[in-house]
Amino acid sequence: MPATDLPLLIEAALEAGKIATRYSGTQAQRWDKPDGAGPVTEADLAVNAMLEERLCSARPGYGWLSEESEDSPDRLNRSNTFIIDPIDGTRSFAEGARTWAHSIAVADDGVVTAAVIYLPMRDLLYTAAQGQGATLNGETITTSVTAELLQSEILAAKPNLDARHWRNAQAPEFERAYRPSLAYRMALVAQGRFDGMLTLRPSWEWDIAAGDLIIQEAGGICSDRTGQQLIFNNAHPRLNGVIAASTAIHQQLSALLDPAGPGIGT
Repeated sequence: MPATDLPLLIEAALEAGKIATRYSGTQAQRWDKPDGAGPVTEADLAVNAMLEERLCSARPGYGWLSEESEDSPDRLNRSNTFIIDPIDGTRSFAEGARTWAHSIAVADDGVVTAAVIYLPMRDLLYTAAQGQGATLNGETITTSVTAELLQSEILAAKPNLDARHWRNAQAPEFERAYRPSLAYRMALVAQGRFDGMLTLRPSWEWDIAAGDLIIQEAGGICSDRTGQQLIFNNAHPRLNGVIAASTAIHQQLSALLDPAGPGIGT
């Protein structure tokens, strides 16, 4: 029900922003998760608690997958599942920066049907519902019209340019940029601010799900690093990297990436 789910996600995202911004990033209690899984703050947990209560009460038949909740196999038996990152870019949040986002999505049998990415400190609300296009603060957005990869600007961390990922051990010479939040990177591609986004490392579903739909509804393409369609609500909720871009740039990136390069588990 993308048409009815999207307003619910928007309301929840706006409330998440109110909760998170009550915390001063550098003053919020912070600790590291076990096994090098990264930092978490009291704001992450407060937002997660609100989202779980609000969303699951509104849709009791939906499953739940969130970075800040213990996973349960129960979600695998649900046709619809919320896929949530309460704060994407926790390090930025903890440092007092403005580039962090709430990422909220619904997947229906593995396909995202409604999505919101919200950056409260930048007043940026990206939304999409399946078949209804993508918007930024209510205005329609589309991916870029750049036709040539060599003239493009791609959001990617520097390790993605390592020769081992590319055919003929040679990364293309596009202009590289970076933003800390993976969800925000995908939103910027949907907006047409950048021509593509690339991450070749294993990627958690909650970082990707909302951006996947927003980019597709903006006219772009999302796939894993081998060009395969992204499917969500997997038993192990990690994806084999992500290529997200306008149609032309996605095709060129896919053609140059080495499908035998290192993927999940490396």
